[in-house]
Amino acid sequence: MVEEGFYYTAGKVRNTPVTIGGTTWKPDLPIESVIKEELEEIFSKELNDIDRAIELLLYTMKKQVFIDGNKRTAVIYSNHYLISKGKGIIAIPVELTQEFKDLLIPYYEGKDENKIKKFIKEKCYMSI
Repeated sequence: MVEEGFYYTAGKVRNTPVTIGGTTWKPDLPIESVIKEELEEIFSKELNDIDRAIELLLYTMKKQVFIDGNKRTAVIYSNHYLISKGKGIIAIPVELTQEFKDLLIPYYEGKDENKIKKFIKEKCYMSI
């Protein structure tokens, strides 16, 4: 639904390589069965709801499941989870967008995921 009307492949798992601006790192082609397994692993971890939502958010962004709209889809997905648990939402404030992107690139590259998790929890999570 995020990309409906923009791409004929909207909502379908991507089957072409993509690049990420700001890095030479490239995500592997996603495989639907692997995505389901990896998501089950996130749901089976002993995490509180907020940390699980952050894991879902970052996993979905990094996996680059779709041709476009992955970050938007990740925010919607993690917020759906949080709202279903009565916990609030995650929103990246516009004034912190560049800082978020600067943390996202090292996360994609496999460096220091704790920094971006802390940033999201402290600056982007809003409880209800």
